[in-house]
Amino acid sequence: MLFSGEGMLFLCKYLVNYEKQSDMFSRSTLFLAAAIIALLMACSPSGSFEEARESINISGLERHVMDLGSDQFMGREPFTEGEKITVEYLADELRKTGFEPAFGDSYFQEVPMVKIRSVLKDPVRIRSKTGSIVLDTPDDAAIISPLEEEMVKVEDSEIVFAGFGIVAPDYGWNDYENLDVKGKTVIVLINDPGLYTCDTALFKGNEMTYYGRWTYKYEEAARQGAEGILIIHEPRGAGYSYNIPRNSSVNPNLYIGSGTGKCRFTGWIAADKADMLLRESGYTTEDLRIKACGRDFRGFHLGMNISLEIRNSIEYNSSVNVAGILRGTLRPEESIVYTAHWDHFGIGEPENGDSIFNGAVDNGTSMAWELAIGKAFSGLRKKPERSIVLLFPTAEEQGLIGSLFYTEHPVFPIEKTVACLNNDLLLPIGRMKDLMITGYGQSELDDYASEAAEEQDRYVAADPNPHTGMYFRSDHFSFAKKGVPSLFARGNTDSREHGKEWAAMMEKDYLDNRYHRTADNYDPLTWDLEGVAEDARLAFTIGYRLSMSDSFPAWNAGSEFKSLRE
Repeated sequence: MLFSGEGMLFLCKYLVNYEKQSDMFSRSTLFLAAAIIALLMACSPSGSFEEARESINISGLERHVMDLGSDQFMGREPFTEGEKITVEYLADELRKTGFEPAFGDSYFQEVPMVKIRSVLKDPVRIRSKTGSIVLDTPDDAAIISPLEEEMVKVEDSEIVFAGFGIVAPDYGWNDYENLDVKGKTVIVLINDPGLYTCDTALFKGNEMTYYGRWTYKYEEAARQGAEGILIIHEPRGAGYSYNIPRNSSVNPNLYIGSGTGKCRFTGWIAADKADMLLRESGYTTEDLRIKACGRDFRGFHLGMNISLEIRNSIEYNSSVNVAGILRGTLRPEESIVYTAHWDHFGIGEPENGDSIFNGAVDNGTSMAWELAIGKAFSGLRKKPERSIVLLFPTAEEQGLIGSLFYTEHPVFPIEKTVACLNNDLLLPIGRMKDLMITGYGQSELDDYASEAAEEQDRYVAADPNPHTGMYFRSDHFSFAKKGVPSLFARGNTDSREHGKEWAAMMEKDYLDNRYHRTADNYDPLTWDLEGVAEDARLAFTIGYRLSMSDSFPAWNAGSEFKSLRE
């Protein structure tokens, strides 16, 4: 039978007292007893893997979410006082947990950026053959300029419909083939053709590819020489309401580097306004979507011109990634990286009397998840053989900027980075039967996740909404693009207590009413963090097993990232 630490202490005190009271108890006997106690303590479960894992509890999670999601942190926007408070909080927690600074003697990695706030001087005017159309911003169209220019003026730029705005040789697809868009404005559809045809042989069918992401469409339009790009928003293809790009356009946006390789303006147009616009050329959005899904589709000029004027206020500054390291005992140069972004949207337009975007779920719950995992690692008696990195990237909400910067300037070489375990948007709705893997089937990390889930009496499930492209929308994607197998897994679709329909209803309620809004606040009356704790224990288990292994998880055959690792 093994004694607990408290039992050992009691036995020691008993023997010392007994020695004081008995002349017959020799010192040699006492020394022998002490040696036996030391041996028993070495075999005791204190600091064991199981004990470390079970140290993850809701009280610790709740404390972090209450802090990080409070008004005191002012919405955690980069370049603000809210950033300073947030990153110091995280560094202090890493210090207390026993993780050493990741960047020399600092927990902070400087990420140089430019912040641009775009304001349209007047409504956007579109001239057609039959007259003029006015688009009010941001309600009709959400438009910004990524250029480091104080005044961006576009006059009578010819508008071209370019289908989905995709050039994908691997899928035999080119929306820009024989289409001259240099110095012109392109209008494109969101997502990719697979979603709207339900043809699994077309791209990946219902699952969004990176070609369907708005970030790719902006990049490709710039590569084609377009002056501007407008994406037609519709909730199914985007995975969120028009309110999301609308709000992003009225807030400052962050970028790395100069404005080279970017369009002069970028943005979204609301679906009803796009229909109104396209009818001037004799089309509807649905007409063009059907045409654009055909392999014989070719883009064309709409017979319209757009004019607008944008005033940019520009600020050069640096934000920081926050990271700490628990160095491995045997292979310290190899690392497992946990990620959860710290940033949110700060203080913005008031909604229902509240102007602070606290981001308690996005991403307070995930930061608490990561800090709890770090504390569990530091409590291990037998430390991991590979190094553990806790990384809290900046500017995830602005296009994964912090994690992209880290993968270009990593603490440990990318080829020695074993895996990335990321989380984002952990809903506080209790324990779940499922472990939903976003990007299921990509790598052998699914096998690690499946084994750990089975031990919790859970099952692995693929994301039921792969069309929303979540695999490309959080920090693990920065690592995947560098060839590092990356896991984004959380309980999400099947409540142990209430079932699947209820879980789906809860997720929809969050996305519709709180996601990227001032209403994303901690609520002690409705929140249940037991599921977040269970997810943290699972992620700790996966990371621990990876840290004690001498092999590297591989990408599965068919993954677009496999060749990058090899």
